[in-house]
Amino acid sequence: MGRRKKNGPQSIGHSRGGPTTKVHAAVDRRGRPARVRLTPGNEADVTQAGALLFGLRPKVVVADKAYDSDELVFFIRRRKGRAVIPPRSNRIRFRWLNKTLYRERNRVERFFNRLKDFRCCATRFDKLDISFLGMIYLACAVIWMGKTIS
Repeated sequence: MGRRKKNGPQSIGHSRGGPTTKVHAAVDRRGRPARVRLTPGNEADVTQAGALLFGLRPKVVVADKAYDSDELVFFIRRRKGRAVIPPRSNRIRFRWLNKTLYRERNRVERFFNRLKDFRCCATRFDKLDISFLGMIYLACAVIWMGKTIS
């Protein structure tokens, strides 16, 4: 009798605060989720940008400093889009930021705040990625329909 095979990596990374998982999301202009991905907490945010944007043709991509990279900006411009991403402090070549458009980033933040209304998404109790991501998809469906949680 052999042991049960271990499941693959479950997007749980170790940081100072303990084991963590990051949820990455792309939302539309109304703040509704378009794509959602999971990564370990110790992985860089910019690594998921291509996967979040693949197949989408946004006119404007608004993101925070964690997504600042020349490759991502070039990827967005190649698709006839506009990158509104503030430059990191250690950037050598400065890139201009449209602060008026950058204010629209609050839509993404509001989506994550709505996602945290679901206790199962705010605190990861699920061991497996598939079940955790399934609950996030369920919460996204409720958010997409515009329902409120009481």
